[in-house]
Amino acid sequence: MTLIFWIGIFIVSLMVLVKGADWFLASSEKLGLAAGLSKFVVGVVIVGLGTSFPELISSIFAIIEGVPEIASANAIGSNIANILLVVGVSAIVARKLVTTKNLIDIELPILALSTVMFLIAAWDKVVTLPEAILLVGTYLIYLVYTMYEGKKDMSEDERSAKRPRFSTKDFGILIVGLLGLVFGSKYLITSVVSISDLLAISTGAISLAAVAIGTSLPELLVSVKAALKGNSEMALGNIFGSNAFNLMMVVGLPALFTNIPLDTQTFSIGLPFLIIATFLFIISGISSKMYLWEGAMYIMIYIFFIGKLFAIF
Repeated sequence: MTLIFWIGIFIVSLMVLVKGADWFLASSEKLGLAAGLSKFVVGVVIVGLGTSFPELISSIFAIIEGVPEIASANAIGSNIANILLVVGVSAIVARKLVTTKNLIDIELPILALSTVMFLIAAWDKVVTLPEAILLVGTYLIYLVYTMYEGKKDMSEDERSAKRPRFSTKDFGILIVGLLGLVFGSKYLITSVVSISDLLAISTGAISLAAVAIGTSLPELLVSVKAALKGNSEMALGNIFGSNAFNLMMVVGLPALFTNIPLDTQTFSIGLPFLIIATFLFIISGISSKMYLWEGAMYIMIYIFFIGKLFAIF
C-alpha cells in the first residue's frame, strides 16, 4: 500500500511539474517576443531553457533533500531521453527533419563543447565547485552570444513586426507555472527517494529513467508539435538548447553549493550512452537531414539503454 501511495505521489508530482513547465514556458515565450527577441532566440534559448526548468528545479530540490546524485543522473538521463526518445519520435512524426544553418553554426558546437566539458568534469565521478564555475560561466557566455547573434540576424519583417502585449494574465500564468514547478519538483524528489528505498533500487537508476523521461515531457511536446507543423528549427533547436542547459546549468548550479556525485549506474551506463547519443545527434546535425529510419534507430537504442539500466538485457 505504501509503494502504491508513493507511486501515486510520483505520478501526480510529475503531472504538476510538466503542467507547470507548460504554463511557465508559454508565458516566457510570449514575454521574450514582447521584449523584442528574435524567433530564433525565443525558440532556442527561451524554449530550450524553459523546457529544462523541470530538470533544474528537481536538481535543486535533490540537494536540499540530501540526494545530490539525482542531479547528475537527471541531467544525463534527460539528455539521453531528449536525443534518443524526443528527436527519435519527432523524426518519425515528421518523416524528415532538416537542420538549419543557425543550428549548425551556433548550437551544434556548443552542444559538443558542453558535453566534452561535462565529461571531463564528471570523469572522477564528482562535479566540484571549480568545475561548476567553469560550466555555469561557459553557459552564460553562450547565452549572451546567442542572444547577440539572434538579434543581429533578425530579418526586417521581424524588426518591424508588432510585438505581442504581455498582460497581467500572462504574468499570473508565469507565477502559477513557476509554483507548479517548485511543488511538483519537491514531491517528485521525495517520492523517488521513497520508491527507491521500498524497491531497493538506486535513486540514480530511477532518475536516469523515470525522472528523466518525465522531465523530458515538455521537450517531447514542444518538438513533436513543431515537427508536425514542419518547423524543424524549433523541433531540433529546442533539444540543442535544452541539452546544453542540462549539462552546464542543471548540474553546474547545484554544484556551486555542494559536490555533485555520479553513482555507479550513472557513471557506468549513463555516461557511455550520453556519449553515443550526443555523437549520433551531432552527426545527424552535420548531415543537415534526419530521416524516419534514423528516428527509429534512435528509439531502438533508447530501449536498449533502459534494458541495460534495469539489467533486462
